[in-house]
Amino acid sequence: MKNVLVIGGNRYFGKRLIALLGESGHRVAILNRGSSDAPEGIEHLVADRDDEAALESVLAGRSFDVVVDQVCYTPRQAEIARRVFAARTRRYVMTSTVEVYEYEDSAAPVAEDALDLGAVAVDTGAAWEDPEFREAHYGEGKRQAEAVFAGAAADGTGPPFAWTSVRVAHVLGGVDDFTGRLDHYARRIRAGEPIAVPVVNRPATYVYVEEIAAFLAWAAVGADFTGPVNAHSHGPLTTAEICAEIERRVGGRTVFREVEVGEISPFSFTRSYGMDNSRAVGLGYSFAHSSAWLADAVAETIGEAAK
Repeated sequence: MKNVLVIGGNRYFGKRLIALLGESGHRVAILNRGSSDAPEGIEHLVADRDDEAALESVLAGRSFDVVVDQVCYTPRQAEIARRVFAARTRRYVMTSTVEVYEYEDSAAPVAEDALDLGAVAVDTGAAWEDPEFREAHYGEGKRQAEAVFAGAAADGTGPPFAWTSVRVAHVLGGVDDFTGRLDHYARRIRAGEPIAVPVVNRPATYVYVEEIAAFLAWAAVGADFTGPVNAHSHGPLTTAEICAEIERRVGGRTVFREVEVGEISPFSFTRSYGMDNSRAVGLGYSFAHSSAWLADAVAETIGEAAK
């Protein structure tokens, strides 16, 4: 049994991660600002993770085998975490994103070393406290946050804990998918309304909501690797494949409208979002193929009974 702290994680695959850790017999605590209650049997610590003094206070005298940070979005948050948890954990797992590769556009799946964290300029003075700025710079914030930990490991200044970032692919599935992205397609397909896509529409790698929760649990308590790791199911998906499954569920007709400029629909991409998961596989994780779960993911999210 391990003593695990999850920062954030009160919705979507974070909820599933907490449940998996608890069901596996680990002692789990969650830390958030008090915006949601902890599940039954889970310890609840209340603090704003941006407030270093508040974190130090609520964690006084505490230590953890593993910290899983679901809500580290900026280099400033990473620096706080680096200081606060330096003597409080042996392992730190940061939930990152495929968006760290936003400057990559490769026909081949992108491996972790495509991003040189040592070359990432860290700017803690940017307007990270502004929600609009943070959302507009989501990939950059995650990239710089990773760079804070990577830089610490390289220069020997800390943190002394083992560190990994899990670069999560686009997530599909679950009745609690809060993004509205599949619903965007379902509404248009039902009505036969045009769906805006780029002229050259690239495929992307995806992961099922249950699978990413299981992967994070494995990364936290079932493995001891360090550094970045890509996490996604086998089998990239195209917009057309996703829409075909939605059409099969809800009826209607998929109508694509190619646009040179302007806003395009979610899950359609002008550049490749394909990651290479061979590092995770080599470390011992077995991913499913997207074809094994796509139908269930669509049925769950758009509220249609499986057929």
